[in-house]
Amino acid sequence: MKIVTAEQMRKIDQECIRQGTPSSTLMDKAGKAVAEATREHLGDIKKQNIVCLIGGGNNGGDGLVAARYLKGWGAKVSVYLCSERPAADANLKLAKEKGITCVEAKADKNLKKFDSLIDNATCVIDALLGIGKMRPLEGVFKKSLEKVNKAREKRGLSVIAVDIPSGMDADTGAIDPACATADLTVTMALPKAGLYKFPGAERTGRVIIADIGIPEKLSDTIDLELLTKEWAAATLPRRPLNSNKGTFGRVLINAGSINYIGAACLACAGALRVGAGLVTLATPSSLQSIIACRIAEATYLPLPECSPGTISVEAADIIHKQCPQYDVLLTGCGLGQNPATVEFLSSLFLKKGLPPLVIDADGLNILARIPHWQQQVPDNTILTPHPGEMARLTGLTIKDIQKDRTGTALKFAKKWQKTVVLKGAFTVIAGADGKCRISPFANPGLASGGTGDVLAGIIAGLAGQGLKPYDVASLGVFLHGAAGDRVRDELGDAGTIASDLLPALPLTIKQLKKRG
Repeated sequence: MKIVTAEQMRKIDQECIRQGTPSSTLMDKAGKAVAEATREHLGDIKKQNIVCLIGGGNNGGDGLVAARYLKGWGAKVSVYLCSERPAADANLKLAKEKGITCVEAKADKNLKKFDSLIDNATCVIDALLGIGKMRPLEGVFKKSLEKVNKAREKRGLSVIAVDIPSGMDADTGAIDPACATADLTVTMALPKAGLYKFPGAERTGRVIIADIGIPEKLSDTIDLELLTKEWAAATLPRRPLNSNKGTFGRVLINAGSINYIGAACLACAGALRVGAGLVTLATPSSLQSIIACRIAEATYLPLPECSPGTISVEAADIIHKQCPQYDVLLTGCGLGQNPATVEFLSSLFLKKGLPPLVIDADGLNILARIPHWQQQVPDNTILTPHPGEMARLTGLTIKDIQKDRTGTALKFAKKWQKTVVLKGAFTVIAGADGKCRISPFANPGLASGGTGDVLAGIIAGLAGQGLKPYDVASLGVFLHGAAGDRVRDELGDAGTIASDLLPALPLTIKQLKKRG
């Protein structure tokens, strides 16, 4: 599913209308979608007292349609007109004919009537501003939203935003201090870029993307996409009955050091849990017996050490000789940055004939030290940096990277001709060809040590199963995020540990296959 800017959405709307769909039809479908989402969110609609905050544009029109449907289903509905509507506004006329109380802000001195409406409301529908150019909130817009936010915080008033929360920039996610804080945002036709950027993403609540009848082909030229369950289900590698372990890929994982033994275990388990046929761990020889007690399913390539738990430079030749037997090499998880390790990995990266690479963690930190590294490693390499590692690779500050995560990932994926996975809430996956995908997941439960090692293992495990690097990275990110949500729903968003994700991965894949 494509992600759009406000301007792209306007052009798509206009083209849809030009091709014969009346704007009134689009508005009716949008308003009905809001009403249906409200009913699903609230439960017994006949027990609800709903106030619709209405602005002057199309967003306000959607809110009026929603009010009409909700009234018809038995809710008590009031409309508060923060802006004047056109005299010939058919939706306002229909709302009044339905018996919906309509209060005009211009006749409500000191917002006394509004206070009365909010005091008795169970839900507010925010249909004030929509995706138009963001401007500072003032006057009745500011005052009404401040009162709504206060009631939500104080007594749990439900807030549902139409398209985006009012006071949020649809492109950048920037917010006005009075921006509505929604429990649910119903966005029309296609998700807006700002919904997946902070600080705006903290104000959206759960996001529903409403189908209002705009043909999918109108967004074909847009390169930015949102990862969806439907896409993931269709992309999962097939598992033929007449298969063997070679069918599903041979994965070589170079990971672990004396201080980071767990990273190697988690990366191997991540690869195995997404269906890799064979996983071999290349790790310091003194760690092999420790790790083998935890990962019985892997095979092992013990590596020479310069000190206990630290790989020596001679290991580069050993790994290189084994590479032809494998479909992918993951390196970096828990290797550390001992000078000997830096020398080992620098030597490995400069060797010719390496298989497709997945480079994570200390592998990225060491890579950043190598001049012109992007010309040395294969083009089908997948890089999985968090913002700090991305800063070392690019020379940018973490602040600059976080300010424009999508733009940064795209710029350097194209410059380096590599697939870049910029980790974090709403992880960005950028391809060398200028295409980009955004993960829909933002889960504080995943903000703990080791979850990145699991993700690297997942991506490596999928890389041997016949997918292209960009799809491998995208599917890996989706499975990791979906498994994280599954664990959060069961355990909560605090106290999750990386190994909790492992049994959730095959269950996540199973659920997706049922959907497909």
